Amino acid sequence: MIAALIFYMFAALTVGSAVMVISARNPVNSVLFLILCFFNAAGLFLLLGAEFLAMVLVVVYVGAVAVLFLFVVMMLDINFLKLREGFLQYLPTGAVVGLVLLVELATLFGGWAFAPDVEALVRSPMPPVAEVSNTEALGRLLYTTYAYLFQASGLVLLVAMVGTILLTLRRREGVRKQVIADQVARTAKNSVEIVKVPTGGGI
Repeated sequence: MIAALIFYMFAALTVGSAVMVISARNPVNSVLFLILCFFNAAGLFLLLGAEFLAMVLVVVYVGAVAVLFLFVVMMLDINFLKLREGFLQYLPTGAVVGLVLLVELATLFGGWAFAPDVEALVRSPMPPVAEVSNTEALGRLLYTTYAYLFQASGLVLLVAMVGTILLTLRRREGVRKQVIADQVARTAKNSVEIVKVPTGGGI
């Protein structure tokens, strides 16, 4: 009974915070609601016995991704009034993308009704709980069956990190910055100058 009440509490907070993420007018508040959503989702994972996924969700998504979103939103200083002026211009494209996602979700959830044996075909055999821990079972699954998808997700995060760095890069006049290509291309001929000082000449 207590577990059911806790589940409904976490589920209600997760859905409510997810709705506030897309409905909040202030982007900073939207990111804060996203962090709240992640925390409640981690609580749901704990109820399911997946403690490793709960800790990964808190450490990676709350501690890194969501905080990175917050820093980007606060550092970019975007004029959101100008962005909202072009809302009607991008509305058809957004409607098409939303329709495609809706069809994909309907196909995904309707697949169990049309082909109920598909889930049994793709499901990996579950090891005994007493012999293998949650973390070890998840590691086996990620690095064997879903190894390529796991690497692809890492590339997506790398692209997001590079894009964030480029968006927040500020170039100021009079401030010298490192040029990595020039430093790597340096040789002894253009870096070191040998000066012959005459003996006894002093300074």
